[in-house]
Amino acid sequence: MEPTTKDGAVKDSASSAELFDSLRLELRRGCLVLAVLAQLRKEHYGYTLRKSLAEAGLEIEESTLYPLLRRLEQQGLLTSEWREEEKRNKRFYRLSAAGQQIFGLLLAEWNRINDSLDRIVQKEG
Repeated sequence: MEPTTKDGAVKDSASSAELFDSLRLELRRGCLVLAVLAQLRKEHYGYTLRKSLAEAGLEIEESTLYPLLRRLEQQGLLTSEWREEEKRNKRFYRLSAAGQQIFGLLLAEWNRINDSLDRIVQKEG
């Protein structure tokens, strides 16, 4: 447990930064799944998917993206196919029918959670 002040703030700024980074990664994990599913309503290969996410303000490392894509495909949420484009083989991903259904359910849940958090955070006292 980190040393804290009487008001509960973490004393050491390096420890505080580490704690923030850890909690931020935890928060991002679920968001990344939803963002990837949303982007794959339109077909992408890995590079264009990373680029479109980054352009929307959500950077994702290759070492995070490709294992996530494989896991989502194993879960039946994505389909993929290898095709040659610009003289290179590329794997293109898209939501499956099950992925479209799950995306809709997750998006509705995300909106409910977001609305609740907005109410909680805005609440005075």
